Amino acid sequence: MLKQLRPAIVSVLAFTLLTGLVFPALITVISKLVMPVQSGGSLIERDGKVVGSRLIGQSFALPKYFHPRPSSAGSGYDGAASSGSNLGPTSDKLINGIADDPKTKDTNESFAGIKQLATNYRTENGLLPTLPIPADAVTRSASGLDPQISPENALLQAPRVAKARNVSVETVKNLIGQNTQGRTFGVLGEAGVNVLELNLALDATNK
Repeated sequence: MLKQLRPAIVSVLAFTLLTGLVFPALITVISKLVMPVQSGGSLIERDGKVVGSRLIGQSFALPKYFHPRPSSAGSGYDGAASSGSNLGPTSDKLINGIADDPKTKDTNESFAGIKQLATNYRTENGLLPTLPIPADAVTRSASGLDPQISPENALLQAPRVAKARNVSVETVKNLIGQNTQGRTFGVLGEAGVNVLELNLALDATNK
């Protein structure tokens, strides 16, 4: 019996050592050498302080900033609670939303549907009620952490941002162009604008 147990125990210990320690350590060292920025979380620093990550969105509400797409990750863009709404395209909750019940003290029932999000988006950006808007302006990403918005979304927000900062719309549009990232390898995905990087570029040119 000892002859049977010994190789089993040795195998478990060997594979635990290899897959639990050696392999992760090796990958960590390689990633630090080959992709130091990405392996460190793609963090963005300003004045010696970390202000965010290129990979995780964050909330911006002031008129002078570009706003990200909606998020269902925790209270919004929570990396520890990455999630989408998990609602199908025909869901009444997704389309029409849910308001808090005034008869109860529970204020956690509300959920902004596409209709409410579209109305709010058009209102805050001074758009006509019938103007078509990009899908990413009123839908939540699968992760809830998407750091990018579409160039079309950014361009519709440009007049509001320009007005709030007292600069020309053309100046803001130029910054959008400079911070637009094309498709990966030229064919994968869609072009996108990193909201945090764009807002930091705005602050750098217009305090």
